[in-house]
Amino acid sequence: MLAIFLKTLPFFALIGLGFWAGRSRFFSAEATAYLTKFVFYFALSAMLFRFSANLSLAEVWDTRLAAAYLWGTLFVWGIAMIVGFLRRLDLATTGIEAQCAVIGNTGFLGVPMLTLLIGPEAIGPVLLALAIDLVVFSSLIVVLVTMARGDRRPLETLRAIGLGLLRNPMIVAIVGGFLWSGFGIPIPAPMNDFLALLGAAATPGALFAIGASLALTEPDRLRIAGYLSLCKLVLHPLFVGFAALVLFKVDPFKAGVIIAVSALPVAGNIYMLAQHYGVAAVRVSTAILVSTAASVLTVSLVVGWVTG
Repeated sequence: MLAIFLKTLPFFALIGLGFWAGRSRFFSAEATAYLTKFVFYFALSAMLFRFSANLSLAEVWDTRLAAAYLWGTLFVWGIAMIVGFLRRLDLATTGIEAQCAVIGNTGFLGVPMLTLLIGPEAIGPVLLALAIDLVVFSSLIVVLVTMARGDRRPLETLRAIGLGLLRNPMIVAIVGGFLWSGFGIPIPAPMNDFLALLGAAATPGALFAIGASLALTEPDRLRIAGYLSLCKLVLHPLFVGFAALVLFKVDPFKAGVIIAVSALPVAGNIYMLAQHYGVAAVRVSTAILVSTAASVLTVSLVVGWVTG
């Protein structure tokens, strides 16, 4: 376990360095925003495209794995929704909290970290979990918020969901990579070297950007952030693991990978959604901060367990 902790430590050290740069104002909020844009639209997209283009869809898709991840995630999402309604929160805020309870930082943290810690064979299950998060749950939160506001007709909501998916560079990169692979087109050596060089910037850039973004957070509602972090770091991997290993009898290696994915801290893109819709943005940013700090230990424990 200590060996795994020491392996994860450099990743979180990069987050810590970014946090220091943002807190000391060495990195301004504007600089952080542009670094995040670079990683999101260029470096991470190049990494995901290169991974996808070198895999076939058959290597990624696993029906039982997808069903297990979806079942475990929906179960915890449902718990968070029920708790939100019991606390008499409105539908939009309840939906945002439910997102915090189940959507981890798979793109910026999971893809680079887990493929290095667990091995290149992990990329298929990681991409599958990422695709489910982006397609299913990103669409779900748009539906809930628009239902809560009652300001869009069903067709307009579907149009907004479709445009949101098409404008997400991670989805475009993954789909583009699989299409490239599906048509059997070889990647020319210069193109492969270009993608490898650009994609190599994703890991340090993403981790630094996470830390710098967290430095802009002014913590509030720590009890709620603690409850959401518990859901994300403990309940989510617990129920995904139960679904994978007990209900759907998934291959142990693949099950271990999606359990590790489920143990990742709250995703930063939830804050962007919350800010865009004007729903509980401070609450979300605090949950991201608390869960990321706690994940220094919890992710090491989970990765150590699944690899052991």
